[in-house]
Amino acid sequence: MLKIQEIRELIRLVDQSSIDSFEFEHEGSKIKMKKKQVPQAIVQPAQPAVVEAVHPPQEARRAETKHEPAAPARQETVTDNAAEAENLHKITSPMVGTFYQSSSPDSDPYVKPGDKVSKDSVVCIVEAMKLFNEIEAEINGEIVEILAKDGQLVEYGQPLFLVKPE
Repeated sequence: MLKIQEIRELIRLVDQSSIDSFEFEHEGSKIKMKKKQVPQAIVQPAQPAVVEAVHPPQEARRAETKHEPAAPARQETVTDNAAEAENLHKITSPMVGTFYQSSSPDSDPYVKPGDKVSKDSVVCIVEAMKLFNEIEAEINGEIVEILAKDGQLVEYGQPLFLVKPE
């Protein structure tokens, strides 16, 4: 019979490997492990990488120093200003992970703009380290805007929803 520590080690090894299932039989004892298939998000950088020449011409060096802030940063500022102007509550991500609007790809989203929510209403899932964490509204109100896209990688503290408090 395997000791609990040996079973934990087997689970850890299977979890870290690329195999989907594992079976082990020894002296009449049998262990079967199967990984749950999780949809994988494709993460793409927000901006293309800048490739710099070894000796860039003088004009190129001048152009590099004059670049403007990225459009997403300006968009977030506009959204922040709109939220403050309308006195909207932001539901933020409590962790780094992948944002999902529904419990499975073929299910309806938890909420849509215009939906009424209560403090304990689940509004989305943030998946981190293969754990699916339900995110609650934290406030009674109406969903005004969904700020993240389904399958998007979100950061800690990133606004996910704007809610008009009741």
